[in-house]
Amino acid sequence: MRSPESMALATPDRLRGLRYVWRVPILLALVVLAIPLGGVVALLPDGKGDGTREPLAQRIVRYWSRWMLRGAFGFRISNHGKQVQGPVLFVANHVSWMDILLLYTQRAACFVAKAEIARWPLVGWLAARAGTIFHRRGNASSLSAVMAVMVTRMRIGRAVAVFPEGGIEHDDGGITRVRTFHARVFQCALDAAVPIQPVALTYRRGGRSYDDASFRPGEGFLDNFLRLLGTAPIDAEVRFLAPLTEPAENGRRALAEAARSAIARSLEANP
Repeated sequence: MRSPESMALATPDRLRGLRYVWRVPILLALVVLAIPLGGVVALLPDGKGDGTREPLAQRIVRYWSRWMLRGAFGFRISNHGKQVQGPVLFVANHVSWMDILLLYTQRAACFVAKAEIARWPLVGWLAARAGTIFHRRGNASSLSAVMAVMVTRMRIGRAVAVFPEGGIEHDDGGITRVRTFHARVFQCALDAAVPIQPVALTYRRGGRSYDDASFRPGEGFLDNFLRLLGTAPIDAEVRFLAPLTEPAENGRRALAEAARSAIARSLEANP
């Protein structure tokens, strides 16, 4: 039996061309706007401010990300649950490169992302301006340096967000599954003495999980970018789950498994 995703791929999308007509100008306008905004964000202080208001630099990143996802890509964004305020380590499942923009619409956290993203057109430049911490995969010294920066950012009051799976994978049915979380990044929250909050990310269409927001086999970043730019509206959902209550003395592996299990349960409860 064919999955809804494969049936959708076989059905011609007659409105795709029209979507490009109005979305491309919006995208270009936001790209032009991003140049001066990126400079402003780089110059403004990005700390926790006075503790009562979101710092201006973070607010700019959040608003721009929302305009990009909603205006240029037609995403309909919803959020559930209450996010931890102040310094926190957000840990989320990884579905698409859009995950970073999606979380930015909720909180301008410092992301840990693979170094390759720094070379992506527009996205890499914007990510760097927003304080992304780039990591070279498979490089132990890079990871140690990244973790030190993460601890420093959280100690000065920033939120840091990571995708502990380290990549994206689908099972045979096409449904994104939550892989094992790498435990080492959880040590940063222990060292900085900040809460850990799991975040479940889901993309939907017609009320069903829509995994085609991810890369298709053999699809590069630019191909995926252009495909999503012309696709029909997608519902993007962010669920902030309860902060972990796992005792720190149980270690980072226990924290990693507790976070993974919480996100997996949320995705199963909200298919």
